[in-house]
Amino acid sequence: MVAGDVFASEDRLGTWRHLLVTVRSPRRIFVAKALAGLTVILLLVAGPACSGTAGGLIAVGDQPLVGLDGHLLAPGTAAGRVLLAWICVLAPTLALAGIGLLGSIALGRSPMGLLLPALVALGTQVAQVLPLPVAVRLALPGYAFIAWNGLFTSPAQTGPLLIGIVVGLAWALLATALAYLLFLRRDFTGPAHDGSGRRAVTAGILPLAALLAVTTLILTRATGAPATGSGIGQDKVQRSLATAFAHLYRMQTRQLHRPAVTEAQLKATAACTKSDGQAAPEGAGNDWRCVVTWHLPGTTAPGTAVYQLDITADGRYVADGDGPKEVNGYFLVRTPAGDAPNPLWQFDGNVELLDSTPKG
Repeated sequence: MVAGDVFASEDRLGTWRHLLVTVRSPRRIFVAKALAGLTVILLLVAGPACSGTAGGLIAVGDQPLVGLDGHLLAPGTAAGRVLLAWICVLAPTLALAGIGLLGSIALGRSPMGLLLPALVALGTQVAQVLPLPVAVRLALPGYAFIAWNGLFTSPAQTGPLLIGIVVGLAWALLATALAYLLFLRRDFTGPAHDGSGRRAVTAGILPLAALLAVTTLILTRATGAPATGSGIGQDKVQRSLATAFAHLYRMQTRQLHRPAVTEAQLKATAACTKSDGQAAPEGAGNDWRCVVTWHLPGTTAPGTAVYQLDITADGRYVADGDGPKEVNGYFLVRTPAGDAPNPLWQFDGNVELLDSTPKG
C-alpha cells in the first residue's frame, strides 16, 4: 500500500507540475520515489522480524527447535534458518511493491491504485489454498511467503524456495520496469490524472499475466512438475510421515530414559489411505489415515501407531495420533521427572510438492 500511494498522492494533490519544475527529470523523480517507498517497506519487514524473534526468545528462550520433519535444530542453526526465512520473504514483498508502483502510476488518483497490492497479495494467498497444479502454484509471486517451510527439514527443501525467490524477483523487475516506462510516457500537463483503464490492462495486467503463463510453462518443463495434480501423492506422504515419526520417537525415547535407538534401527514405514480407500490417495484433505510401523532392536513384533492427517494444498499437514495410548494416544507422557508433552501425540509435517529438489 505504501508503493501504491507513492505516485498517486501527487495526483490527488495536483503537485506534479510543481515537482517537475523543481526536479526537472522524470527519471530522477521515479528513482527517488521508488527508493523512498522501498526504504519504508524494508523497515516494515524488519519490524516484525525483530519483534517476532525477540518475542520468541522471551517466551521460549534459547532452546532447540523441532523441525517440520521431527529432527531437532540447535539454537544457533534455528536462529540462522529464521533469519534466512525473513530474508527470503523479501522477494515476494518486492514483487508486491513493484505491482504497487505500477498501479500507482497506471491508475492515478483512483483508490484502486492504493488497494491493488493488497488485493494481489490476498488473491495469491487465497490461490495457495486452492487445488492448483504445482507449476501454477510455484509461478505465483507470493509462493516464497510459504516456501520457507522447507528450510526446517533435513535435508532442507530448497528447490521450491529458490523457485519462489526467482519468480518473486522476476515479478518485481517486470512490474517496476512497466511502471517506469508508463511514468516516462506520462502527460503531466493536466491538473489531475485518473488513470486509463485501457492502459492499465495493456501495460499492466497483460504483461504480468503473460509472465505467469511463461513461468508456469518453464517450471512444468524444467522441474518435471505435473501440468495437473496437486503434487501430494501417497508415496510422499508416507515417506514424510515415517521420517518425522522416527525423529520424534527418538525424542520420546530420551524423555522416558529408554535405551537409545537410531532411525536406521527403527526402520519406520507408513501406509496411508485416503477416505478409507474410497478415494485416490493424492491431494489435500483431512481424510488421510496412516498406520506407522517400526521395529525395536531385540524384539520380534513390530510396533504400530495410527495417525489421522489433515493436509493442506501447500503440503503442510498436521498428524493427530489415534493410538495406542502408550505411544501417541495421549498428549502427555509420564517421565521420571513428571508429566511432559508427548512429541508423538500431534505434530506438524511438510510434503515437498516437487518430485525432486532442483540443484541450486
